Amino acid sequence: MTLAALAHLTERLAGTSSRIEKVALVAEFLRGLAPAEIPWAVAFLLGRPFPASDPRVLQVSFATLARLDEGPAAPGRPVALGDVAAAFAAIAGASGPGSRAAKTRGLRDLFGAAAPAERAVLRAVLGGEMRTGVHEGLVQEAVARAVGVPADLVRRAGLFVSDLSEVARLALTEGEAGLRAVGVRLFVPLLPMLAESADDVAEILAEHGGRTAFEAKYDGARIQVHRRGDQVRIWSRRLTEVTGSLPEVVVLAREWAAGELILEGEVVAVAADGRPLPFQDLMRRFRRVHGIEAAARAVPVRLYLFDCLYADGTAFVDRPYVARWEALAGLTGGRHLADRRVTADAGEAETFLREALAAGHEGLIAKALDSPYRPGVRGKHWFKLKPAAALDCVIVAADRGSGRRRGWLSNYHLAVRDERGGFADVGKTFKGLTDAEFAAMTARLRALAVADDGYTVRVRPGVVVEVAYNEIQESPRYPSGFALRFARITRIRDDKRPADADTLATLRARYERQFGAKGRARG
Repeated sequence: MTLAALAHLTERLAGTSSRIEKVALVAEFLRGLAPAEIPWAVAFLLGRPFPASDPRVLQVSFATLARLDEGPAAPGRPVALGDVAAAFAAIAGASGPGSRAAKTRGLRDLFGAAAPAERAVLRAVLGGEMRTGVHEGLVQEAVARAVGVPADLVRRAGLFVSDLSEVARLALTEGEAGLRAVGVRLFVPLLPMLAESADDVAEILAEHGGRTAFEAKYDGARIQVHRRGDQVRIWSRRLTEVTGSLPEVVVLAREWAAGELILEGEVVAVAADGRPLPFQDLMRRFRRVHGIEAAARAVPVRLYLFDCLYADGTAFVDRPYVARWEALAGLTGGRHLADRRVTADAGEAETFLREALAAGHEGLIAKALDSPYRPGVRGKHWFKLKPAAALDCVIVAADRGSGRRRGWLSNYHLAVRDERGGFADVGKTFKGLTDAEFAAMTARLRALAVADDGYTVRVRPGVVVEVAYNEIQESPRYPSGFALRFARITRIRDDKRPADADTLATLRARYERQFGAKGRARG
């Protein structure tokens, strides 16, 4: 398949608003692909240079893209999708001295062989935004249509494989039988099951009909551990492999009583006294590529396991929570398990919540005793219960939205009042508003605009919003020196003026109070 054919498809996709027509167009395109082209074509359609399970990155700057020549295509054979894949692989593989120049040459050669319409596709893929209205759900439907199978079968395979490129390859080469055979696979990470938010214990007990398992919700990083014999691999919640960052977990995993297993848990950075450290300290460790042993000594971690998904040939995902916990306890000898209470008593659960918060944890996760494990699914089988703090912040700028939020100013720069009478940025958020509120806020901020660089609009301080957050982190990125983690707008405070917003002094005090329950990293 040629790059020109993909360019023609993207033009037709951009030219129709009909979802049915988009599905039909993508399905027709998929049927014409050779098996080796399928994973790459799906990745390109979704605006990715590599399939989702491929960890390679191009590391090409927008400045480099902007400098590429726009002259006529060099004479030669048509550019094939395989040529693009090979070029991207070579660019990603360039490293060491001279790698920047090698990457630029690779891009120039690729763009030089491409016609203008093909270059537009390449830029869209490299920029991560195709603007064709194609997303994973639509591609799943197109794969199902191309093969003639129910869309639910494609979606189910995606929950276990977690890479739509691979699901499409499997469907188009092996058909329905191949899709139905998909299940838990060792060393293929599953999408994590997710929890709904709940406001109180009573709501959870009512939904679950009584006895519920309440587990401590740790302020750490969720991990999935796969083991076969002495081979251990670990993935993060975003399905990024982090084995090298967690050598102590690798050691623990080799002690568990199974030849093959997949367990899920949380790693938490801890201080010398055993108290949890802020999430930010754990992330500093995860980002380390060199000096892992020194980082492990400086920021030790503690493992809390909470689920068993597979052991010695048996998949547990369809079994109830109580059976999975029993298997987990048996495999680990009851060690390194999440702290939990199983109760139908609201008072007991609320006491456990207070104890978890006092210990420096985020709150609780509540799990129905009969709940199966549903990869990638968020529902009321699991609830998360964590009190969120809030600050009154001022919007001082906004970025233009993309995708569904295109046309709105929808990523808001948040600030608190500083000691000099100005405002100090503390982060950004696009979460919390409805579509109608996005539209109204866009008009409101445009009326306050003082500068516009084409992407970010700076505005006069005039809008106060209540912002819920999970934690305050140190951040050299913002003038305040802090950033709000998991910031989300909960209310537009039209009853308040910018002068009524919270202050940087308040933010500093709250940051320090976090260490009443949490520890501090050394150094």
